[in-house]
Amino acid sequence: MENSPVLSTERLNLRKMNKNDVQHLMEIFSDPVAMKYYPSTKDEQETKKWINWTLRNYTGYGAGLWIVEEKDTGKFLGQCGIVLQKVDGVVEMEIGYLFARRVWGNGYATEAALACKKYGFEELGLTRMVSLIDVNNEPSIRVAERIGMKWEKHINKWDKEIAVYSV
Repeated sequence: MENSPVLSTERLNLRKMNKNDVQHLMEIFSDPVAMKYYPSTKDEQETKKWINWTLRNYTGYGAGLWIVEEKDTGKFLGQCGIVLQKVDGVVEMEIGYLFARRVWGNGYATEAALACKKYGFEELGLTRMVSLIDVNNEPSIRVAERIGMKWEKHINKWDKEIAVYSV
């Protein structure tokens, strides 16, 4: 089924993104506060490109960013998943997460990222995963640390200083 969860946790369902998620993602992508550590906010066209990129990741790599919904209500909360990133010329699998500002501080990112970590190791057979985080993004750094990641190094990516956390 299209909307059946890829992963479930105590409070969350993570399901594959689809073309109907544009408005959900726009809640985050059009919010300058939520997008503070990204190069810029995104418009509807860029959001559609994002969804297409994600769908290609599912096909090509068996993973990608998934839509995170509240299990009880089906309410959209954000996105979290596993994507390919280049780090110093090496392809790494990254746990990425981005949530709507209205749900910040509820532990959803940590809960979803932990589920993705488990999925990466147990289902995809990965031996290592990273998170690439703007050095000033304290809340994201705390999520990485809560799921057992350790700071490894700083790199320059996306025209800024990025902290690489790994597990």
